[in-house]
Amino acid sequence: MSNTVQLPALGESVTEGTVTRWLKNVGDTIKVDEPLVEVSTDKVDTEIPSPFAGVVEKILVEEDETVEVGADLVVIGDGSGSSSDDAAPAGEPEAVPATSQDSPGDSAATPAPAAEAPAPAAAPEAPAAPGGAGEEVRLPALGESVTEGTVTRWLKNVGDTVEADEPLLEVSTDKVDTEIPSPLSGTVQQILVAEDETVEVGAVLAIVGTGAAAPAPAEPQTQPAATAPAEPEQAQPVQVDPVQAQPAAVVEQAAPAAAPASAPAAAAPAAAPAPAPAATTSPAPQTSYLTPLVRKLAAQKGVDLSTVTGTGVGGRIRKEDVLAAATAAAPSATAATSGAPSGAPAKASTILPVSPLRGTTEKASRLRKIIGVRMVEALQSQAQLTTVVEVDVTALSRLRGANKVAFKAKHGANLTFLPFYAQAATEALQAYPKVNAFFDGETITYPSEENIGFAVDTERGLVVPVAKDGGSLGLVGFAQKIADLAARTRANKVTPDELSGGTFTITNTGSGGALIDTPIVPVGTSAILGTGTIVRRPAVVAGPDGEDVIAIRSFAYLSLSYDHRLVDGADAARFLTAIKNRIEEAAFQADLQL
Repeated sequence: MSNTVQLPALGESVTEGTVTRWLKNVGDTIKVDEPLVEVSTDKVDTEIPSPFAGVVEKILVEEDETVEVGADLVVIGDGSGSSSDDAAPAGEPEAVPATSQDSPGDSAATPAPAAEAPAPAAAPEAPAAPGGAGEEVRLPALGESVTEGTVTRWLKNVGDTVEADEPLLEVSTDKVDTEIPSPLSGTVQQILVAEDETVEVGAVLAIVGTGAAAPAPAEPQTQPAATAPAEPEQAQPVQVDPVQAQPAAVVEQAAPAAAPASAPAAAAPAAAPAPAPAATTSPAPQTSYLTPLVRKLAAQKGVDLSTVTGTGVGGRIRKEDVLAAATAAAPSATAATSGAPSGAPAKASTILPVSPLRGTTEKASRLRKIIGVRMVEALQSQAQLTTVVEVDVTALSRLRGANKVAFKAKHGANLTFLPFYAQAATEALQAYPKVNAFFDGETITYPSEENIGFAVDTERGLVVPVAKDGGSLGLVGFAQKIADLAARTRANKVTPDELSGGTFTITNTGSGGALIDTPIVPVGTSAILGTGTIVRRPAVVAGPDGEDVIAIRSFAYLSLSYDHRLVDGADAARFLTAIKNRIEEAAFQADLQL
């Protein structure tokens, strides 16, 4: 039995990749999720893990060769499938055996499609590809330690058309919520995993083919000649159930306005097969999936998404579409408010709209459940304490203000206060390794690197991507890494490996206006640094001759929560004082690399 590994989708706008290095050779054994090949795109260099365990039988793409997403890269089998692999391409419909062989449960049916002589006997055992033109969509490997995922929402229904690389469904793991793109263009013929169902990596999720939706039960396919006249009648009830159920699930989560449209969509296929395409295309604009980033951006910019025309795949609304709509609306909004009293806009901005969630009940997301479990586990497994210091950031503020434009022009990242805090904290962690260590009750582990996690507020909940090896990043590296991780985390594009391995965490609660916070230390680490908002106020400082004078200064609070089983109060005070001194000195000019 052999399986073909294809180049997976590596981002919404990535269409091709270059094989830079094979990590396995022909004849080597490989495990599931073990790195197989390195691929480079115009955005990222990444390792592609193997979705199968076995022996590398054939490498189909040479190093330095560029191929499109979905192209076959390598054949993996049990070590004895090289001859069958050579025979498979001879037949024209090679996609059919490839998809049926991918399933672990179809091992008995695998030889049947390859050998044409016993085809009539094998026909009852091959229901995996309805209509003969379908391809299986499997749950891909989502990280080295991720073995299963939960289907949280189907973005397409049975009978819907889907483009290659267009999001097909949402999957949640214990590390990340992500979209699974379709590996090919066609029609969704079958949905094999229901929402809220958990399956293992490699499990078949759906069947996508070039024809119309086919019947799900295997019985009508075992006797095609006898049941040909009745086939439309068998197909209709099977197609109605997902169409009736799936839009209802989407409408529940998306918008009540789409509910009336779901009834005609479900009823049309029951009347006759012909109107099915019209029924699937009419509600598409109402059930079109919007990423959390787009929804949040639209809310921030005050853009009505129903008035925006998407330019993405399948008419999907992208971030650029929202920004363009907001820019177009800005002149009219300015003209409308230009005649208002100067105090009116500020006064109106303090009145918040009533949330539509008020008085409602909703099901907790998988991510929210995981956050809840881990927060309680953290508090119950550690003796947590918080220490706070006040930092004068006046000199740092002046340095930043004088260099932020040049920094942006040269390095392509905004110069915020967070990279300065990260740089100072990393230097302090190297001097006081207890704060970067982990205590399991018996052993203290001192990591050789400072892997800094940054708490990111997303529409789905709190997510903490990790900047690995902070000691080698420097100020410029931190600025670029923080911006990249935050953007991809909010767009749900961060990888599971980037959400693990942290040794220390920074949470910028000051971005929301908070002065002081007592953050909870994440499980597996010993400390987390909270950075408060910056405020200006009068303070007593030393004058030119050493006398006391009153001046306007900028201050911020830094709070360190730590596991008191390992980190003593004196350790925390020394660590915070080191950061305080570094920030107040503001000797970062050389680190700006300008």
